[in-house]
Amino acid sequence: MADLGPVAWPPAPIRTERLLLREPTAQDRAVAIELNTSPEVSAYIGGAQPRDEVERAIPAVPRGRPGQFVVDLDGAMIGLVQLDRRDAQYDVRPAVGKVELGYLFLPEVWGHGFAAEACAAALDWFAGALPDEPAVLVTQTANERSMRLAARLGFTEVERLEAYGAEQWFGMRLPRQRSDEIPG
Repeated sequence: MADLGPVAWPPAPIRTERLLLREPTAQDRAVAIELNTSPEVSAYIGGAQPRDEVERAIPAVPRGRPGQFVVDLDGAMIGLVQLDRRDAQYDVRPAVGKVELGYLFLPEVWGHGFAAEACAAALDWFAGALPDEPAVLVTQTANERSMRLAARLGFTEVERLEAYGAEQWFGMRLPRQRSDEIPG
């Protein structure tokens, strides 16, 4: 995955009503491992990765990368939101060259609106940092929660396609669209 180009990184932490979006710290490592090894979290993104492989891959002191935000609730990591420009090796061809929104949250915080709040804040930051670029989102059509979140965040379906052995929904959010402009 390529970076976000001319965007200065890291930005100042982003505060929402309940959350803080920030760079990763060493204290986040255990949750990052849990997110990548949880069968629930990874049910629609290829399945859980083996714990030993994830532990080897995630450094003791995580390196933040442009577009990646740790989602913090009351001083504890509950998820990740990322905006990544997809490179030519990406399997979902319509997303190549575009910035894709991705997110992972611990199952115990699902259903409380944290993903919507964090993703909206990250998309607002993105709209300010790269105001002429659309954001895209790819999710399996079987992932009903993700489909509802995409609609809530203002993504519009562009097409459906087959990738990773399942039907995928590809949506786009137009440039300069802020979350406060999206009908609730």
